[in-house]
Amino acid sequence: MDQVVNVALAQIDLAVGDVAGNTRKIIDYANRARDELGAHLVVFPELSVCGYPPEDLLFHAGLRQMVENAIAEIRSKVSTIAVLIGFPEYDEDKIYNSCAVFRDGELLAHYRKLLLPNYSVFDEERYFTRGKRPTVFRINGIRIGIHICEDVWSPGPMAASRTAGAECVIAINGSPYETRSQANREAQVKKRVLEVQIPVIYVNMVGGQDELVFDGGSFVMSAEGDISFRAPPFEEGLYKVEIRGTATGVVPQVGECAAFLDTEASVYKALVTGTRDYIRKHAFPGIVIGLSGGIDSALVATIACDAIGAENVRAVMMPFRYTSNMSQEDAAKQALTLGIRYDVIPIQPMYEATIAQLLPVLGERKPDATEENIQARCRGLLLMAISNKTGRMLLTTGNKSEMAVGYATLYGDMAGGFAPIKDCSKTLVYKLARYRNSLSPAIPERVITRPPSAELRPDQKDSDSLPGYDVLDPILEAFIEEDLSVAEITARGYDRDTVISVLEMVKRNEYKRRQAPPGIRISGRAFGRDWRYPITSGYKFPG
Repeated sequence: MDQVVNVALAQIDLAVGDVAGNTRKIIDYANRARDELGAHLVVFPELSVCGYPPEDLLFHAGLRQMVENAIAEIRSKVSTIAVLIGFPEYDEDKIYNSCAVFRDGELLAHYRKLLLPNYSVFDEERYFTRGKRPTVFRINGIRIGIHICEDVWSPGPMAASRTAGAECVIAINGSPYETRSQANREAQVKKRVLEVQIPVIYVNMVGGQDELVFDGGSFVMSAEGDISFRAPPFEEGLYKVEIRGTATGVVPQVGECAAFLDTEASVYKALVTGTRDYIRKHAFPGIVIGLSGGIDSALVATIACDAIGAENVRAVMMPFRYTSNMSQEDAAKQALTLGIRYDVIPIQPMYEATIAQLLPVLGERKPDATEENIQARCRGLLLMAISNKTGRMLLTTGNKSEMAVGYATLYGDMAGGFAPIKDCSKTLVYKLARYRNSLSPAIPERVITRPPSAELRPDQKDSDSLPGYDVLDPILEAFIEEDLSVAEITARGYDRDTVISVLEMVKRNEYKRRQAPPGIRISGRAFGRDWRYPITSGYKFPG
């Protein structure tokens, strides 16, 4: 007779530092897995007790006690089902990224993560000590190995589990989203599976945490490398999978397989998820946004409505003498379409008062970027005042292309608490706008088709100061995400002087990016935790 284990995958959204809240959620999901799904084992994501990534909270003595209390509570309150949880384990002066399996208060297995990622957004070597050995436990006669995230990206750990007798491996993860992340995960796991020829149950978390978004996509892969189950991306859920121990090995039973999302759909879901969770986890009552009639603010307003509901979104148009009638008409039309509150506050009086106050100090001088920045800062002052008075968080609307080359004003349009499209190139912004409109009308067509402009001087266009985005964005991607040299970028067909000019702008504007609000990471390298360029630098790009 075949051996059977019903495994519940808890693909859930956890809050970093909210140990009590996470513990309640773990106990609730464990009880549901037992009562509703008839599961023998429920599996939670990496560091599920404290949330991921906890960063320097790990050094706080109070967290250690909270985690110890949480584990004791889970052991005492979950019965008649085995539960696999992740937690930071404190052992004298060392911390381990660990997990354990408990059933009816008994410890069935204990494992410490073997491989610690220290690249991109990960810096686990700052916090954790490596584990030394595999762990295999038995449930309903099936021997199961345990791994944590990075462990399945290299051959060693899974091979060690196989040698230790594992017939199946469970991998718990805190794997953040970036474009093609699901395909990359499955490709890496397939390599490991084909090396050891045992199935893998892969559980990932969902939800936003500061700059990171976790997209779930938990899956089960057979010993032949085939997907037998895949959970929907970006959705919390409890999913039952069945594994059978047969004479020829452990065989996962085929279940539903959620489809892959295309790039625009997955990025848009990531932006909505990250924005929703940032607002929700900080308990803001809503958001305020400057709606300019341009593409960036139009997309951010739409994301905000999809994230928290139109009733919680407030938009403000702040026209000046250079603001076109088209912009004012399109902003009003979008606000009406979305059903959000819309106010108009002209900035002419503020601007003129500021210029008058500066006249005795600066005298009569030719207008330049100073006057343009004053316009942006008048708008920033108004929006921050509304934010302060109402408690609503101000969303900024800058995109990655602008942040890269400094096409933004400190304490002006950069003012705010969160930047949803900070890691989206201008080219991607247009694609996302068209994708969102394919679902339902949200952004006026004219906003998408008109030439982009900051409207800070007469007849201004972005192309007055920057190369076309069809040139700028590929150069930026080659430099920021691929680390290519001037020669390598030029070899792709771009003018050398243009490449050097763009790269110099990126270097020169690092000081602005250090003062920008956090934003959602969707690429392989975003400005933020995985971009660490010096502000002061004598480096010269070769001409």
